[in-house]
Amino acid sequence: MNDSISFHIPEDEIEFDFVRSSGPGGQNVNKVSTAVQLRFNVQKSSALPEPVKERLKHIAGQRVTGEGVLIIEAKKYRTQEQNRAEALRRLNELIQKAATVPKLRKPTHPTLTARMARRSAKQHRSQVKKWRRYLPDEWE
Repeated sequence: MNDSISFHIPEDEIEFDFVRSSGPGGQNVNKVSTAVQLRFNVQKSSALPEPVKERLKHIAGQRVTGEGVLIIEAKKYRTQEQNRAEALRRLNELIQKAATVPKLRKPTHPTLTARMARRSAKQHRSQVKKWRRYLPDEWE
């Protein structure tokens, strides 16, 4: 069962900055700004419901600023367009991950057999440690 919910994010909510990229590129690396910084204000977005915004901020972690702006840097490719597409793909991936509601964990109790096995293991470990003790009275 694939519960993929799609959100349409308006173009005006996404901002792109092009900066110089490190890595391969020859002489162009010093001249052309191919790396992309995608900025998306999660806090002010009208396209996402509140629970998705909260999960997105949690999933993104350090990539979200104090003002709620998500920053994604893409510098894998040598062209602006490829890096722009990569940044958008990563944003979409994060939003899809945040859109899925985590399954609630039902608290359970260990079975009687599991409790007995745990006690048995603890008793065995205790016995092993007892055997290792140095008692001077027994050595004479």
